[in-house]
Amino acid sequence: MRDCGAVVTKGINSVMAGKEPWQIVTITATTVLTAVWVWNFLNQDESVYKRSKKKFFKLIRKIPMVQKRIDKEMAEINKSFEEDIIKSCAGLNYNRNLPLQSWSGEKILEEVDSHLNLGHYKWKEGKVSGAVYYYNPELIQLITEVYGKASYTNPLHSDIFPGICKMEAEIIRMTTNLFSGGNGACGSVTTGGTESIMMAVKAFRDYAKETKGITRPNIVAPSTAHTAFDKAAQYFKIHIKYIPVNKETFEADVKAMKRAIDSNTVLLVGSAPNFPYGTIDDIESIAALGVKYNIPVHVDACLGGFLIAFMKRAGYRIRPFDFSVKGVCSISADTHKYGFAPKGSSVVMYAYKKYRQFQYTVTTDWPGGVYGSPTVNGSRAGGIIAATWATMMNFGLDGYVESTKRIIDTSRFIERALRQIKGIYVFGTPATSVIAIGSKNFDIFRLSDALCKLGWNLNALQFPSGIHLCVTYMHTLDGTAQKFIDDVTSSVSEIMKDPGQAVEGKMAIYGVAQSLPDRSLVGEFTKSFLDSMHFIPEETS
Repeated sequence: MRDCGAVVTKGINSVMAGKEPWQIVTITATTVLTAVWVWNFLNQDESVYKRSKKKFFKLIRKIPMVQKRIDKEMAEINKSFEEDIIKSCAGLNYNRNLPLQSWSGEKILEEVDSHLNLGHYKWKEGKVSGAVYYYNPELIQLITEVYGKASYTNPLHSDIFPGICKMEAEIIRMTTNLFSGGNGACGSVTTGGTESIMMAVKAFRDYAKETKGITRPNIVAPSTAHTAFDKAAQYFKIHIKYIPVNKETFEADVKAMKRAIDSNTVLLVGSAPNFPYGTIDDIESIAALGVKYNIPVHVDACLGGFLIAFMKRAGYRIRPFDFSVKGVCSISADTHKYGFAPKGSSVVMYAYKKYRQFQYTVTTDWPGGVYGSPTVNGSRAGGIIAATWATMMNFGLDGYVESTKRIIDTSRFIERALRQIKGIYVFGTPATSVIAIGSKNFDIFRLSDALCKLGWNLNALQFPSGIHLCVTYMHTLDGTAQKFIDDVTSSVSEIMKDPGQAVEGKMAIYGVAQSLPDRSLVGEFTKSFLDSMHFIPEETS
């Protein structure tokens, strides 16, 4: 080492020999600054390849001819989205300004009914994947009345509405108990799975900063983890290291997760189940990594949480996934999915209060007083909390076990039947209610299009191409599951007559989107679609 150092020193002296002092200072400063720049360039969260790729496409789009073509295509896409909105709302007038005089209650209800009757998918008959998880007029009447009674309440003002806070506390306790939480388990009621996930990410980011001094946090999650984690990362300036899933089981590659962990990792993620394929990650192995490296583990059970919590009682075997697994520090589960509560309710749970406290936002020096809120929202809808509480009390343990049994039985029936249809295959082994299918013989989006024409609405998947059905309580109605199997069978049979034919229409966009190397274009398509959701056509004279 000494010889090496002497050689380096001799070389530097040789280079600097005969140089003026200002030249030596300039060379030294330039070298140091260059080294710092190179270090920062190479040691960013996003890889050099990804950053170079983005830069390349950004430069390409500066070419006038290329940008002109993109603008033309985007204009056509925008127009098609807007035309779809106009078509779906045909026959209704648009309100661009407040009415001069107040409307009567009768007129308002009439208008509400006309809006709610838009859309051609018969979701009450089980023709839709997910979206609406339970429909019962008697339950709707109950929660409507409960919501009405509590519609003016706000748990932010706990001294004014202590009863709402009690209901919220009971929702949290009942849910943590379902997920094997101990006496120290706690949580919060949120507006949905996305907020639950965001709160957990925020909590563990701040926990890591406080306890470990981590200022450049990252999360390690499987590629199938819900996109809410990406939203949280964008909001809270956290990098996500996505790891692959096993190509046979479509479960997280735990070995890849281990390799991705570094000193800045603040959270490990597993899904139970994941949204695309309905498979459950090996939570025990992920949690073991968390224990080994002292990193919290979050289990995302937003989609199927209120199924897996009851599956053992319903007679199904399921791998450990909850707080009974050492290392699991937080869980998210949506009460507005298989908990059958109205939309806008979810629960984020923590093994210990020390984690939840980092979820809170507290301001101590505001002129308006000391302010603290548990979730993203300040004011919250007490009506949703009351309606969620009422739904859970209405079902009870026996009701949830019975609905779980019906849904899982139906899912297993559909899965078995789909595996018998030549030309398609099922992704992995579905653990709960999501069944994803693909094809090695034809473009699977042709099947989606064919089923759409028969009234079915399924979810499209990418990388690889696929579609999935999320089985709900409505699919358990007599004949619904068999009708789905019959329609898939006949559609596949027709497609297999010419399997090489390309998909046409709207479904072709999914295939094109996957093949685009410039992902920013896909992002622009998506933004255009989101814009169209609030599109109101211009007034015509």
